[in-house]
Amino acid sequence: MSWRSADEPPITLPRDPAREAARRELSKGMYHQNDPSWYERALDAFWDWLDKVFDAASAATPGGTLGLVVIVLAVLALLAALWWRLGTPRRAPTSSAVLFDDRPRSAAEHRAAAEAQATQGHWNQAVQERMRAVVRSLEERALLDVRPGRTADEAASEAGSVLPAHADRLHTAARDFDDVTYGGRSAAEGTYRRLAALDTDLERSKPALASSTPSTTTRTPSTRPGAAE
Repeated sequence: MSWRSADEPPITLPRDPAREAARRELSKGMYHQNDPSWYERALDAFWDWLDKVFDAASAATPGGTLGLVVIVLAVLALLAALWWRLGTPRRAPTSSAVLFDDRPRSAAEHRAAAEAQATQGHWNQAVQERMRAVVRSLEERALLDVRPGRTADEAASEAGSVLPAHADRLHTAARDFDDVTYGGRSAAEGTYRRLAALDTDLERSKPALASSTPSTTTRTPSTRPGAAE
């Protein structure tokens, strides 16, 4: 290696090669040991973006930052009130639930299954079995025809025409059956107790008979002297 004397001019490199040499030097791992990870960089970018959005919203909102905070709190309060009033959103049933499966059982068997589920606190299954007991009992009494594939709504409508005094309760029971079967709702003990009471009342009810139209008789005026006209 030859050494240059002090009076010789320093070595100079053109700009582009010097920039490339600096880039290669700085790309070495020893210079990046404390660099933030990709997760930290992404998080920093997100917070920067959120800060810009918040600043823009504050500038456009009357009252600045305080006005924006008030609006956000009001929206959250409204959402909380709607959630409390309407409950958890649930998917509406696409079709009514079919009452019976492929294995026919008697009303007594459905009642026994319902009571067994109720004893364990399985109210959804208890409501389903009790509704099946109600409809099967009406079929056994020949108040409904035995028809596979009948839905709870159809059974309530048909039974309500035969037992009109219980039509509203039958429709409520059908709605409860659909809610726990397809609607994703959870039944409570009170729901089952109301259905059980309806089952008992229906057992004691008699079907409404079609009222006959009274026959009208034509009265022939009497021609006997002295008869009232």
